Amino acid sequence: MERKDFETWLDNISVTFLSLTDLQKNETLDHLISLSGAVQLRHLSNNLETLLKRDFLKLLPLELSFYLLKWLDPQTLLTCCLVSKQWNKVISACTEVWQTACKNLGWQIDDSVQDSLHWKKVYLKAILRMKQLEDHEAFETSSLIGHSARVYALYYKDGLLCTVFSVDYSDELDILVSGSADFAVKVWALSAGTCLNTLTGHTEWVTKVVLQKCKVKSLLHSPGDYILLSADKYEIKIWPIGREINCKCLKTLSVSEDRSICLQPRLHFDGKYIVCSSALGLYQWDFASYDILRVIKTPEVANLALLGFGDVFALLFDNHYLYIMDLRTESLISRWPLPEYRKSKRGSSFLAGEASWLNGLDGHNDTGLVFATSMPDHSIHLVLWKEHC
Repeated sequence: MERKDFETWLDNISVTFLSLTDLQKNETLDHLISLSGAVQLRHLSNNLETLLKRDFLKLLPLELSFYLLKWLDPQTLLTCCLVSKQWNKVISACTEVWQTACKNLGWQIDDSVQDSLHWKKVYLKAILRMKQLEDHEAFETSSLIGHSARVYALYYKDGLLCTVFSVDYSDELDILVSGSADFAVKVWALSAGTCLNTLTGHTEWVTKVVLQKCKVKSLLHSPGDYILLSADKYEIKIWPIGREINCKCLKTLSVSEDRSICLQPRLHFDGKYIVCSSALGLYQWDFASYDILRVIKTPEVANLALLGFGDVFALLFDNHYLYIMDLRTESLISRWPLPEYRKSKRGSSFLAGEASWLNGLDGHNDTGLVFATSMPDHSIHLVLWKEHC
């Protein structure tokens, strides 16, 4: 058939084909396929693949691709990364998707990081660490040996582990505060080593003192003021500590007026919130108003003691295990076995290590000491983060 005659025929058959119903079109195509040889079938296969398998990530503008990718979950996105190098490049560069995935895992986000491929790598590291926590395999143990007698008190700050009773200090104020079994809190000159004041009012052993800058404003204090918290078996007392060492108690907190509920011998204060554990759960006070914000029940395990409290996680323990609680769901997500040891009633023989990870992991702060306790053989048992694989 001549080219001109073929084009005329093709135009006529096209008009007729377009007028058919879908069923008739399908029957026509089936008939044509049955009449085709190998050359025609190969031609058909090559063109169908181009028409049906369009790479929309390659064809769409990058901003629109990122918008569509936000609707997929991270695991699906990781699978999509295997489709092609182009897909992997586009998906890996979708910063918002991977940042959101990291936040959902309780990971801290540094928005100043501009590397577009950074957050996918962080997410991959995050899911490995969270899997370790879920499988109770995130930690390892070690021991410190050297004492000739039982260690009854431990203190940890700025990477240093010391064997002393309940103390805290401020280089800025040049003072050290200590709690003791005589129901008193003492304020010391850090450089001179002399006692500046003795704060009274407790009726039980002072098991914890915390010296911290206030971060909120109230009628009793302003941001930047140094605040001292001291705790005994039933009460938490709040003292203003600054250049004026002589001070009076601002407020006394408790969970029961009749002293029917005891506080565990640990205390958390970050300048905004006060947290302490009891037999009923974790109590969190707002430091601006002194109101109880929430009581976190722990029905799975009774008599949990508080070690650390952050924006995302809390570190707890009992006589058998170390626990991590996800504060967003108030559920225990991981545990680590502890050796047999005598838990000091005053809470001085055990402590938490590095605490920044409690505000969210970031791939760098899950290192070093997690927990330490003294043992009957005079050693100190350590729980440490496992190194990243």
